[in-house]
Amino acid sequence: MPKISNIYQDKKSGKWYFVANLGYDEKGNRIRHWQRGFSTQKEAKTAYDEYMNNYSKTAVKTNSTMSYKEFYETYFEPDYKRCVGKSTFENRKSTMRLHFAFFYKTKLKDINAVMLKKWQNKLAEKYSNSYIRNIYGIFQMSLDLAVKLGLLQVNVAKQVGNVKKVSQKIDFWTFEDFQKVIATIDKSDYYQHFSFIFLWLMFMTGLRIGEAQALLWEKDINFTDKTLSVSKSMYYKNADEFYIKEPKTKAGNRVIALDDTTIQYLLEWREMQRKNVLSKYVLSYNGLPTNKSTARHILERHSKLAGIHRIKIHALRHSHASLLISLGENALIVRDRLGHEDIETTLGTYGHLYPNTNREVADRLTGLLTENIK
Repeated sequence: MPKISNIYQDKKSGKWYFVANLGYDEKGNRIRHWQRGFSTQKEAKTAYDEYMNNYSKTAVKTNSTMSYKEFYETYFEPDYKRCVGKSTFENRKSTMRLHFAFFYKTKLKDINAVMLKKWQNKLAEKYSNSYIRNIYGIFQMSLDLAVKLGLLQVNVAKQVGNVKKVSQKIDFWTFEDFQKVIATIDKSDYYQHFSFIFLWLMFMTGLRIGEAQALLWEKDINFTDKTLSVSKSMYYKNADEFYIKEPKTKAGNRVIALDDTTIQYLLEWREMQRKNVLSKYVLSYNGLPTNKSTARHILERHSKLAGIHRIKIHALRHSHASLLISLGENALIVRDRLGHEDIETTLGTYGHLYPNTNREVADRLTGLLTENIK
């Protein structure tokens, strides 16, 4: 006999009963209603449906007086931790606690539209549009859970809506910028040689930083086929806590063809690395995978020496896309090398870097059919 949710059988009496979950009271205690003594499972199910139908019509529903802080700590954060990956939770935990503290002293029932708008405006004084959208989206998720648990009747955060999305200007280095930066590096110095291979590999492949950190000499670099395989990423918290995880998307699993120059530089770096430290990681100068702090230091130091504007780590990925587009590569090639899930992501991010495509099409159409017209 198939199991039906909320319907149970008493093992001693053999009778059937139902349990109706009616949400939570103002203090956060679960509200339930039992009804017993049914001869069959079907009778119990019919009675349950009738009870819930009547309850939905007659129950007086109120919002909980529980504080948002209690709700967040007791329900939302533990639930969110189970729903997302470990690295995602660790990256967002401090952000959520910092910004959601705005509501900690407020009861769930007292969170209103005016308060939410005030919070959005306060965030806008310090943070970017995309950052605010991310924070607000997670807060909206928290109130979704409150509604699901019966602590709120409606999600006021959804009614107010997120801040309007603003197109972000993509920051990147041109090839000329990149040439000036690497010209500041002395490859005879071990650490600077590492700095060089980090910048070169990121600029010439468009890897995400987590993908680059996880690269292994034996498994991921094929010097014969001249390819680099991406099949994993890395979560790096510190030198004592880092681990391999799945790529960001399914499309993240990919093989990137490498040019001859990059292959030669990798061979040189492997030889230099072996003379100084044993490491299975491609991007390592001390045996451990490189970390973001080291990457930021490299970008800051050499952009300053070159007199070129400093970019963020992820902007090296944008720089590779820009390089491909400047070489005339189509969006499908860019998508595949970057490991985007779909072409919409690629065009949405880099479409503006194709300014002359429309004119080039028109130029090729000019005179195409005139010879056949009399």
